[in-house]
Amino acid sequence: METNVLAWLEKTADRLPEKVAYHSETGEITFRGTRERARVIGTALSHRNLGANPVAVMLDKEVDTIPAFLGVVYSGRAYAPIDASLPEARIQNILRTLSPSAVLTNVSNQDKARRCLSTEVPVLLLNELSGDEDAECLEKNCRGILETDPLYIIFTSGSSGVPKGVATSHHSLMCYIQDYAEMMDIQEDDRLGNQSPLDYIAAIRDIYLPLMCGCSTHLIPKTAFMQADLLVDVLNRQKITALGWSVSALTVLTTLGVPEEYTPQTVRKICFSGSVMPGAVLRKWQQNMPDTRFVNQYGPTEATASCTYYRVDHLVEENEVIPIGVPYTHYRILLLNENGEAVRPGEFGEICVAGPCLALGYWGNTERTRRDFIQNPLNHVYDERIYRTGDIGSMGPDGNLRFHGRKDRQVKHMGHRVELDEIESAALALEHVNECAVLYDAGKEVLHLFYAGSANAREIAIGLRKTLPGFMIPRKMHCLETIPHLPNGKTDLSSLKDMMQTL
Repeated sequence: METNVLAWLEKTADRLPEKVAYHSETGEITFRGTRERARVIGTALSHRNLGANPVAVMLDKEVDTIPAFLGVVYSGRAYAPIDASLPEARIQNILRTLSPSAVLTNVSNQDKARRCLSTEVPVLLLNELSGDEDAECLEKNCRGILETDPLYIIFTSGSSGVPKGVATSHHSLMCYIQDYAEMMDIQEDDRLGNQSPLDYIAAIRDIYLPLMCGCSTHLIPKTAFMQADLLVDVLNRQKITALGWSVSALTVLTTLGVPEEYTPQTVRKICFSGSVMPGAVLRKWQQNMPDTRFVNQYGPTEATASCTYYRVDHLVEENEVIPIGVPYTHYRILLLNENGEAVRPGEFGEICVAGPCLALGYWGNTERTRRDFIQNPLNHVYDERIYRTGDIGSMGPDGNLRFHGRKDRQVKHMGHRVELDEIESAALALEHVNECAVLYDAGKEVLHLFYAGSANAREIAIGLRKTLPGFMIPRKMHCLETIPHLPNGKTDLSSLKDMMQTL
């Protein structure tokens, strides 16, 4: 078995040198070109007097960004992708945590990169990393890479307001990509449609599946997702066959007429993740794309993107709650109560993940790592790390895992413990509610429901009373044109909290 991702690139570039690996509306690059460019970048970085810390790659969503990632790896370092469009304050926090050996960027973002640095860290321009490759140097670097070494550090939101850098090894990434490719049946002739920013965990599938399988990835511009006919034109023109998109993207597109009015013609595989899929939304996609495989995927960044999957093998009902399924081959799932004991089938417990796909931990934050990555309390005979997701799940009688919300989304309201996610699930099951989010104002003891759709507050209240006790019916309901989202597709709860304070 290959021990690092560069072995995948080398083999596929030898086998399919002239095949396009990555393309966008503005350019493309073959597997041979990807290898050659990455090796030149790796050589240039190796010949500079840089430290051993990761290299921050602050670029845009473009074809050249992927060889830049791989070039850092050829230099023997991990890379940390940073979306150059992020606010400067967030980039400053990321760079402060990362303490990179260099920042790799382009001309349009170099000034922003320098403003975000508080120390004398080199800012390198991608177009200036040129010349011949040093094969001997690169071979030495590659021999020094262990499969347990970090491949990348991806930053996610932190409860303290400071982003967490999740460090993932070559081995963890490669195990996950193999599992995903097998489950989705990704073949050499597949063409992947990329939705996520390249600094988000979901993008690793679009980056690394081509290296392993020989398929290709099309980087779809963000603007295309704002116009249904434009997006579907891209999918059809590029003959995209497989999508790994967020639930929020599919939900928003449904309100814009996809796939009823605008139907992708070549897509045959769709994996969705990131949040709970409304049954009504999935049903529309199934009805209009009956020959397409649909898979629900669940998992955190700390478990290398996802750890469970559920193949949807039937036409779902509009109010159906879709399971999150069974573990991938390289994962084990545990459901534990507050005492660290295994719960019985059907009982609620915290979803904990074990296996080789766990992240190495949080970069520069050993205290947080030790808190979230703990010794398996069920194992008293050898060291076995598990990751505590903070999510609540239960095992159904069919052997599929069910998701029941977050531990930290549980509030005490009117003397009752209330899961906000439960209210959201009930609201999503109602007709004419496309998206929603529930927040709690503890000071005023008021539940707020923010929603997008054509339903009115009275209709929602009547519908919720059919499934929820009175104390769980939100007193305040706010209809928005759209629910705000973060770049990774998740609901922007911070924006909604700010909105709630003004109401």
